[in-house]
Formats: sequence, C-alpha cells, structure tokens
Amino acid sequence: MLHITVDGQPRECAPGTLLEALDALGVTVPALCNDPRLAPVGACRTCIVEVEGCGRPVAACTTPLTEGMVVHTRTPLVEAQRRVLLRLLASEYPAEAMTRQPDKPFHRALREYGLEGELRGAHRPSLRDDSHPYIHVDMSQCIHCYRCVRICDEVQGQFVWRVWNRGAGTRILPDGPNLRESSCVSCGACVDTCPTGALEDRTLLDQGGPERWTRTTCPYCGVGCEMDVGTRGERIVTVRPSREGPSNQGHLCSKGRYAFGFGASPDRITVPLLRENGGWRRASWDEALGFIAQRLRNLRAVHGPDAVGMLGSARATNEDNYLAQKLARVVLGTNNVDCCARVCHAPSAAALKRMLGTGAATNSFEDIEHARTLLVAGSNTTECHPVVGARLKQAVLRGAKLIVIDSRRTELARYADVHLQPRAGTDMPLLNALAHVVVTEDLCDRAFLRERVEAVDDFRAFIAAWTPERAAELCGVDAAAIRQAARLYATHGPSMMVHGLGMTEHVQGTESVMALINLALLTGNLGGPGTGVNPMRGQNNVQGSAHMGCEPGHLTGYVPLEANRARFEAAWGAPVPVAPGLDLMGMMDAARQGRLKALWAFGYDVLLTNPEARATHEALERLELLVVQDLFLNETARAHGDVFLPACTSFEKDGTFMNGERRVQRVRRALPPAGESLPDWEILCRAARALGHSEGFAFQSPEEIWEEVRRVWPAGAGLSYARLEMRGLQWPCPDEAHPGTRLLHTHLFASGSRAALRRVDYRPSPEVRTDDHPFVLMTGRRLYQFNAGTMTLRTPHALLQPGDWLDMAPADAERLGLEDGARVRVCSRHGAVVLPMRRAEGLRPGELFTTFHTAEVFINAVIGPHRDGYTHTPDYKVTAVRVERAGKSPTASGGPTERSAPPATPGGRGTAE
Repeated sequence: MLHITVDGQPRECAPGTLLEALDALGVTVPALCNDPRLAPVGACRTCIVEVEGCGRPVAACTTPLTEGMVVHTRTPLVEAQRRVLLRLLASEYPAEAMTRQPDKPFHRALREYGLEGELRGAHRPSLRDDSHPYIHVDMSQCIHCYRCVRICDEVQGQFVWRVWNRGAGTRILPDGPNLRESSCVSCGACVDTCPTGALEDRTLLDQGGPERWTRTTCPYCGVGCEMDVGTRGERIVTVRPSREGPSNQGHLCSKGRYAFGFGASPDRITVPLLRENGGWRRASWDEALGFIAQRLRNLRAVHGPDAVGMLGSARATNEDNYLAQKLARVVLGTNNVDCCARVCHAPSAAALKRMLGTGAATNSFEDIEHARTLLVAGSNTTECHPVVGARLKQAVLRGAKLIVIDSRRTELARYADVHLQPRAGTDMPLLNALAHVVVTEDLCDRAFLRERVEAVDDFRAFIAAWTPERAAELCGVDAAAIRQAARLYATHGPSMMVHGLGMTEHVQGTESVMALINLALLTGNLGGPGTGVNPMRGQNNVQGSAHMGCEPGHLTGYVPLEANRARFEAAWGAPVPVAPGLDLMGMMDAARQGRLKALWAFGYDVLLTNPEARATHEALERLELLVVQDLFLNETARAHGDVFLPACTSFEKDGTFMNGERRVQRVRRALPPAGESLPDWEILCRAARALGHSEGFAFQSPEEIWEEVRRVWPAGAGLSYARLEMRGLQWPCPDEAHPGTRLLHTHLFASGSRAALRRVDYRPSPEVRTDDHPFVLMTGRRLYQFNAGTMTLRTPHALLQPGDWLDMAPADAERLGLEDGARVRVCSRHGAVVLPMRRAEGLRPGELFTTFHTAEVFINAVIGPHRDGYTHTPDYKVTAVRVERAGKSPTASGGPTERSAPPATPGGRGTAE
C-alpha cells in the first residue's frame, strides 16, 4: 500500500493511477473521458487535480500514484480550470437533453458547476439515427470524449465507431450508412460508457430510468456474465454489465445486454394447464400436480419405476436441477434422468473425466490473457460466446498467436495465424496429424511426459502412421499448414485450447476431445496459467445441470453413481435405484419401443432440438404422460404435452448457476413471479409432496437446497451463499477458507499422478455424400439468436435476425442458379425442410451451414440418427443432403403435427403489462 494525503487527510491506497485511488477512497472528481475498462488518455482534463511539487494541475487519470503524494482536488485554481473545461464541452450541448434523458455523468457535472443555463446547442436531425432496435443515436449530444470509439476498439474489438474530420467539423459515425447496417454487434458497450446520452438505450427513453438495481447472472450462454438489472415497477427497463464480474470484466453481448424482454411476452403462460378433449384448459396448482401424481402412481404400478423419465434444464438453477434428479431417484425410483448436456458437451465431460479425472474446464477465462498461443477448435466464439470471443480477439491484437480449427471461415479465423479448415467430420485425422508432428519432430515437453504421462511409447507407435500428408487427403487441409500449426502450439507456449460443439457433436465427439487432450499432454500445456483444455459451454447452466446429478450414471458432483450410492443413501435417508438409467437418447428409443411411458421435461424443448425430428415425434406420441414445465408452450408442449406447469424466468427467482469455467455464481430475483408461475424448485417440492414425499423436499428457499448440495458435494462445501454474495467462486472449494480453484491439475491429475495418452483412430461418418445427396450440412448458432429461440425470438432480436437461412458457397449457388434470398428445399435421407438461401464466402464448395432457431423451419427434421459412441450425443454437424429450388406450394418439413392448437395466451400477460 502507498501512503498519500488527499485534501489534507492521510490515506492508504493500492498502487495505480491517482484517479483509481480517488475512486477507491470515494473522492469524486469529474472524469468524462475515463472508463476503468479503457486505457487512460487524459483527453478531457476534467479530472485535473493539484499535486504538490508539480508546477501545474495534472490529469488524475494518467498520473501514477507515488509514495507520499500530496493531492488537492478542489483548490480555487482547479475549480476554475475545471469550470472552463466543462463550459467548452457544453458549448454545443442541447439544453433539453438535461431533462428529456436519464441522468448522465455529464449532466451531474454541469449541475455541480452551475452551467445548465449556459447550454446553447440544439438537436440536429442530421446527427440522429434511430435505425437500431435497441440503441438511440443523437450525436448532437456528443462532447468528443471518444469513449465509444475506444471501448468498441479496446474491449469488443469491433472498430465500428470512426472519427471523421478535425476541429469543429469532427464527427463520430459508424462504419456503415447507419448503426443498424454497420458492423455493430449490439453489445451496448458504447452506450454503457457514453457520459452524455449521445448513445442511449431506447428502453430508457421509452420507459424511464430504473427505480432499483439487482445484480444477477446472465441467463444465456455458459460464460457466466454478471450484470445489473434495472427495473421500474414490475418491468425490466435496462441491463448493464457488472464491473466486478470476473468472467465478463464489465462487458456483455447483445443477448445479455438487450434480450431481456421475453418474460413480458404476451404469449407467456402463467397458469397451470391441462390438456382435455383435444385442447388446453386452465387448472389450479393443486389440480395439475394432483393429476400428475395420480398418473405417475398408476404408470409406475403397472410398468415399474423405469417407465418414467426426468429431464433437467440447462436454463434452470443448480438448486432446481439438484431437486429434479433427487425427485427422480428418491420419489420416482429411477435413474432415468438427463439434461441437454447430452446433445452438446457430454463428450467434453466424458473425455476430460476419463483422461484427467475431472469432466470440466481445466483453466479459467482469465488464462486467455496469459496464453502466448490460443487454439480455438470447433468454436465460433465471437458469435456463440461473444464476451469470450472479444477477449480472444483482444489477446490476438496484443500479440498472442491464434490457431483456428473450423470447417467454416469464421470471424476468428480471419484473425488467425493459421486457419485449418477440415472437411466436415474429419477432425480426427487432422488432430492425429498435429500429434504426429509434435512427436516426430521432438516438440514434446520431455519433462512433463516423464513425470506425468503414461502410455507414451504405445502412443508414439500409433501416431507414426498419421502423417500430415495422410491427413491432408482425408480432411482437405494442406500438410504444410498442419505442420505450421503443430509447431506453433508446441513451441510458442503457454498454449491454451478452447473448443466448442464443432468438436463434440459428431460420431467421434468424445474421441475428438481426447485427441485435443493428447496434444495438451504431449506439449505440457496443462496445469499452468495460459494452458489447458476448455470447453465453451453453450447454455447458462449446462455445466451445473449435469454436475448436480441430472445424468443417469452420475450423482451430484459428477461422481459415479455406483461408487457413491451408499453415501447418498445416507444423506437422503432413502435408497438410490439400482437399475442403470437411460440418457435422453435412450429415453427416446425406449418411448418409441413402448417401454418409457412418462416423461417430465422442464426448460427444455426436446422436440425442436433433438435430431431426427420424426423419430422424436413418434417417441413423444407414444407416451402416456408428458409434463412440460416452461415459460411458453414450446413445440414439445404444443404437439404432445398433457400438463403444462408455468415456471419463473431467472429474473424472477433466486439460486445459482455454474459457468463453463467451474464458477458458481448467484442468481437474484429482480422481479416478482409473473401470474401464478413458480420457481422450478418450488414446483418440484410441491410435486414431491403430492407424490407423498414431504420428507426431504420441505425446502423453503433455494439457499436451504444449496446447503444440502454442499453437504453431499465435498468439492463445493466451501461455496456458501454468504461467500457467493461477494463474487462467484470456482470449485474445487472444499471449505470456507479456500479461495476457489482457478487451475486444475497443477501437480496431480484428479485421476491420479499420471494421465495416459489415448490411441484414437479415425472412423468416417456414416453420412456419406452421394450423387443423390451431394452436400454436407452443418448446423449451429448465430449471434443474435439462442438455441431454440425460446427467449430471443420474443425480443427485438427477432428484428436483428428474423429467422433461419441456409449458407452456401458462391460457386455452388452459381452452379445451381440460386440467387440470395431464393427459397430452397434441403432434403436428407431423414426428412426435408424449406428455407431461404444466401451466399457465404466462408464455406467450402459442397458444404452448407444453417441454424436451428425457429420452429417454422424445424431444421432438425433433416438430421439423422447417428450418435457418439461413448455418450450418445447426436451428430448435428455432418448430414448428407441435396438442395433444390423450392416450389411455390408449401412443403412439409418433416416436423410434428400439433395435437391441438395452442390456446389464445391463457393466463398470459397483456402487452401493456
């Protein structure tokens, strides 16, 4: 600590800038060009202070703190100069902005120095831009602090805002004809930093500023961005990034920042519903839960407990998912319990568990800043995990090397030192060839292999056959590029891996992650800062839902069921079922065969997101009871549901999420539950009581549930709510004195002192291209929509990306005579869909890409039955198809037919509410 004197008072401060010290001490000075997320520039000079020994006032934001410094913040000279500076900044500022817009830092400074009456500017229509659905632009209010320019450059890395002209003619404009048509990705960072209101959220202008703020965690992807939710009455009016959030460091993406309005959608269901006589009718909670309990009793009595299945939710809290699997095992008597990790990162968890002993990310997002080389495999990070994607871009701009493995030329690929673009489904030859180069060119970390790795000689013998030339023939990547990437990863460390569903949603998904781990082991890139193997988790709590035990073969803590049965039986005071459980895909198979009779799914649209939609439709049709617990009548409920239970959004309840870096974070209620909706945990407790199991389900709060979680999960025993109130913590965290664990496997692997390399050979995809099906279709996400669109399509994000479309290489479009916007029919061996087409430069000829966000297209109707051999994760990335121009008549998509039309928003809230 440094000892300084501020305005006559002795103080102690941490090293940093003088402005940082003043902020920490609660001493306020204007600082209109400063943002803690940005490098200080001292442009506006409003933070000037006097420092004894300096001949003139200095800018506090650019002045380093030194021992013994004597600072005066409000001397007559400082105040006079500050007033002159503010008067100059205000000379063209519109007076009406002081009253028409929410309070801004510039407004407060003007009021403090009595300058409101000196505003002579006016709003100029030519400087106004309302093209964007979320952001209002009025550069009449710009004071040229350049914070918008710098935050777009230094945090997001998008370079949207440009400075034009000089002097009085200076203008700040986007890089397109307007903001909507620019390269803007709608992260809102420029709005968040703007001190004047030149950039403002339209929701604040329309609905007024917030009356209160609630800190919580984003309900979208697995980055775990912490944010402050601003509410007015019973509505969210704005969201801003939390500056203290360790995972996002004061940044958000477009979804976290703006896609919060889904809870107020007019088709939100807020009362229980029962299907009766082909339609839905309103029911009370007691009636709905009583109906479920009676049907489950009857089905279990006739068919046994394993005729029932439970699906947890990656959108729900840890507490919700813990109760779901406990209800399945203790109340329903079955291990038939799973969650959506099955269709995304189950291969990551399986590979990491098998090889290293822990089925989770080895490192933290902050290791991006410590890595000298970054390897991004099968992850379109800037679109699917934009906050981490921005950190990756910034790392590269600062000098880190980047290797991208992706079948498409993504945004990150444009930044890459090496982009390896394998043919879809040929990751294994490529990864084995990288390992071949590392081994044969003696690029291994010999000490690491000697001390911590087994089966090295056996692996050397196996990998010798996987030359880059052999791999090049299979995957279509130049052998020289493979060698370049291997050398860079192995010799320019520390090297960190980030991977996504492009690696896992294949028939060899688990093995692909094993091959990535092989590379990390060979080069010693495990257990240290800036290293590791790190899956980018797709949903806000997909890591937590499986980790809480929503997995047939594992209990809470992702521990094997058989080895931990006695411990959990003692904790629960009830037996844990002996029969092996079915995962999601096994449940679908069993339902089609008539063995599974009932399914309870919450926060999960199984019908829309499962592959082979026709087979899923047949499975759900054969069920005798389907309970759907959600916010809206999703496709599963519409087509097949028997009972609908209205749940709360994450903005309406408390609990915790677990992000992709093993960080447990608090979720806090910002709004009261809508209508009669209830938190998922309360619904499950009531259901258990209706089934005659009050004991073990008498929880009165999420914190009580979490206390039980801590008792059965030793690695999370130190994660109390009291500690999590301050900040999220990473497990393992075995006691309340433990700081949490940023790095795994620093000295020992969780599986033991040594890890074994795995021989993984290549098995081609069963989806073979033929003359009748000459294209390969890959599916994934885009920036502005999320998964099945349940939340984002009910916000103005639907204007930014209104639907699904098919990306096609220009050469293929030219050959087929297809123009951008043409409606095409995509036919596989499993189904057909119709959607618009556009040309995309980032694809190989013969390969296609589209998303699965809308039920109107129902793209999973064309996806086949092929699955990963270890985890049964479906292959969403390789489907052989043909493409033809669609006729004018509507064509069936291969999706399901509704059993009845949904009601006219029963119990839904009107738009005025």
